[in-house]
Amino acid sequence: MSSEADARRVGAVHGLREAKPDPGYIAELASYLREQCGHENLRELYSRFAHGDGVFDALMRQVFWRALTRRCGDSLRVEPGAGFKHPETFEIGSGVFIGSQSYLQGRFDGRCVIGDHTWIGPHSYFDARDLVLEDHVGWGPGAKVLGSAHTGVPVDIPIIQTDLEIKPVRVQAWADIGTNAVLLPGVTVGRGAVVGAGAVVTQDVPAFATVAGVPAKIIGWRKDLAAGAQ
Repeated sequence: MSSEADARRVGAVHGLREAKPDPGYIAELASYLREQCGHENLRELYSRFAHGDGVFDALMRQVFWRALTRRCGDSLRVEPGAGFKHPETFEIGSGVFIGSQSYLQGRFDGRCVIGDHTWIGPHSYFDARDLVLEDHVGWGPGAKVLGSAHTGVPVDIPIIQTDLEIKPVRVQAWADIGTNAVLLPGVTVGRGAVVGAGAVVTQDVPAFATVAGVPAKIIGWRKDLAAGAQ
């Protein structure tokens, strides 16, 4: 079993990377495609570049996300296999990374905001119908947001036939969501909080708290960790 002495500390990468302005041709091409093709054709064309590993494929994913979304900042990086539904409801900041095979499921009348310098790990899933991730959020691989659930009433019909209740999910700036964690409808994760790997968040998480478990419970505070390091 490894100990703290075996740990190796290296510098942050994504969190310190500067979001450089995109070359002008990216915005120009995105604008041209939006005007000439319309959303339906754009989504179909996107599939041609969605899974490629090459530099040109990555560039075209960036262009298409810029063309399809309500707002998109500079230095967006979209890895192969990332998908979406109703991207016209998305507002994406600058310096955002979206990992491979991630999926953002919006709704035609919804809103999804991803703040500046947010990092989304591969195989993540977002019920992004009323979702805000603020700036500098770290989102672990495979973590999920469930922003809606069936009411389950009346009980004399299948649950899947009952009304769907959409509740807002908010992840405030600097928070970190662990691998395979799940955020349930209506929760807010406070500023700078940590959600442990595999945790299921059923209620709000206070700022700078560390939570873990199923359901997630507070197991510590980041200010205590900082005090111990002094």
